[in-house]
Amino acid sequence: MDVSHATISTVTDKLVPMLNEWRSRPLEQIYVKVFLDAMFFKVKQDNKVSAKAIYNIMGINQYGEKEILGFYSCESEGAHFWLGVLNDLKTRGVQDILIACIDGLKGFPEAINTAFPKTEIQLCIVHQIRNSLKFVASKNQKEFMVDLKQVYQANTKDAAEYSLLALEEKWGEKYPMVINSWKNNWDNLSSYFKYSGEVRKLIYTTNPIEGFHRQVRKYTKTKGAFTSENALFKLVFCAMRQISRKWNQPIPNWSLTISQIDIYFPNRLKFGR
Repeated sequence: MDVSHATISTVTDKLVPMLNEWRSRPLEQIYVKVFLDAMFFKVKQDNKVSAKAIYNIMGINQYGEKEILGFYSCESEGAHFWLGVLNDLKTRGVQDILIACIDGLKGFPEAINTAFPKTEIQLCIVHQIRNSLKFVASKNQKEFMVDLKQVYQANTKDAAEYSLLALEEKWGEKYPMVINSWKNNWDNLSSYFKYSGEVRKLIYTTNPIEGFHRQVRKYTKTKGAFTSENALFKLVFCAMRQISRKWNQPIPNWSLTISQIDIYFPNRLKFGR
C-alpha cells in the first residue's frame, strides 16, 4: 500500500490541536523536583539538515508522581530563553519549585533565580563525572575515579571538600581544567550533601529524565532526519503519551522522602488538589 507524504501529513496534523492543548494545559502549583535535559535530532530546514535541540522538563509533584511539564526548542541556550520557559510554567499555574536538577545548562541558574528565587539548584553529578573523564587520559581514568568517588560519595559536605582538596593536590597539576570545573561549580554540585540517603537519590542526578529520553529514542531511532520541526514535535508528543501511561504509581518510598523534604523546606508544601 502506497501512501503519499501529503496524506501522512494530513492525517498526523490532527495531532496538532491535541499537542497545543497539552502544551498549554494547567499544571500543579508546586513541584518538589524538576529535571531539565536536552535531546538532539536532525531536522531538514532550507534544504539543509541541521541539529535541533528539544529541551524536556520533567516534574515530580508533592505526591511523587512524574509528568513531562513541557518540551521546548531553541537554536541556543541562554538566560533569555530559559526565563521564557520558566515564565510559561508560571503562566500555567506553577507557583513554586523546590529543587531543579540540571546538566550545566547555560543561563539557567540566572533565569531560575529570577523566576523562582527560592529554588535550589543541583547540578547533575553523573554528568559532571562524564564531562570530567573526557579530559582525563585513559591510562589514568581508573585511578582518578577511585579518588573522585571519595568526593561525591562522602557522607558529609566537609568530608567531600577535604577529599576535593586531596584530589586537587594529586591531580591538579596534570588535569587543572577538570579540578577547576569541580571547584567552580561546587556550590551547585554539593547541594545534596545536606540531605539523607533517600532524598539524595532523588536529587543528585538527572537519571529519571535520561531514562525517559532512552524510551523516546525507541520511537525516533528509525528517523534519519525529520522533514520539519512540526514533524519532530508530533512524534515526540506521541512517544511521550505512550511512555507516560506507565507512570501510574508514585516514586518508591515517597512517603518517607516527602516527610523529610517537608522538614528541609518548611512551609513550602501545600497538599490538597
